[in-house]
Amino acid sequence: MAGLKQAVEFAAAGDWQAAHRIVQKDSSTHGAWLHGIVHVMEGDLGNADYWYQRAGRKRPDPPDVDAEIATLRAVAGL
Repeated sequence: MAGLKQAVEFAAAGDWQAAHRIVQKDSSTHGAWLHGIVHVMEGDLGNADYWYQRAGRKRPDPPDVDAEIATLRAVAGL
């Protein structure tokens, strides 16, 4: 969970690349969700949709990264 929290912090700061390095190693549902958010930040919506599906979620359209990060923090207790 510590790695996921750090990845969320990187994503919230706009550093999707650092967040991506961490979530690539996280097989949890929350990790998949953040992986989807990171791909939204990157602009790769097709890949984002894959990770949202793995997380059991639907990507918001239009994407709202800040809202998604806030919701993930609340749901995951980060």
